[in-house]
Amino acid sequence: MAAGLARVEAEIAEACRAAGRHREELTLVAVSKTYPASDVRLLAGLGITDVGENRDQEASAKARDCADLGLRWHFIGQLQTNKARSVAGYADVVHSVDRPRLVTALSREALAAGRRITCLVQVALDGDPARGGARPEEVEALADAVAGAGGLALGGVMAVAPLGEDPGRAFARLREIARSVRDAHPEAVVVSAGMSGDLSQAIANGATHLRVGTALLGRRKPFVR
Repeated sequence: MAAGLARVEAEIAEACRAAGRHREELTLVAVSKTYPASDVRLLAGLGITDVGENRDQEASAKARDCADLGLRWHFIGQLQTNKARSVAGYADVVHSVDRPRLVTALSREALAAGRRITCLVQVALDGDPARGGARPEEVEALADAVAGAGGLALGGVMAVAPLGEDPGRAFARLREIARSVRDAHPEAVVVSAGMSGDLSQAIANGATHLRVGTALLGRRKPFVR
């Protein structure tokens, strides 16, 4: 695990040099899906402060088990509105806000829990929301909705590079969308982009948050608690 983190950090450092950026501009979110809470503890011991999860059932259990570590929990998977109450109880950042009904549900539950949750508008860069994400033409209105919702803070945008497309081209489009969101909401500076296979392209196009799992923890296996 330490060796994996060292390799990821070396790749990030090289990409930052190539893009003329500083490492401090980037947050590494360790994606621990299918791995147990004990691995999250090991990551925390190596200096990881931000952890990402895709499934509420798994995430909520790990957040409870690791509550003493002071980690920031990122929910990065597609989120159904009936899971909003649970997610609002532990997630500090939700990366996958892609429709008005979800904004309403998260706002209601965040207020009920007395929490303030940072939300990112997920963008479907291929224009197909079936995999999660709002169409690019829907992003501005959705960002406005998040910014105006109680209990929520608009953090910025998130996207996954479409399958079969050059990630650099996809992230360049996201960069322009992020700029438009910032024009209306200067505080929305987060650009969540880049995973194990496309870190360099994401960094070159202004990513601030990198969601890395496989390069840190290896190939996924069935999760056993």
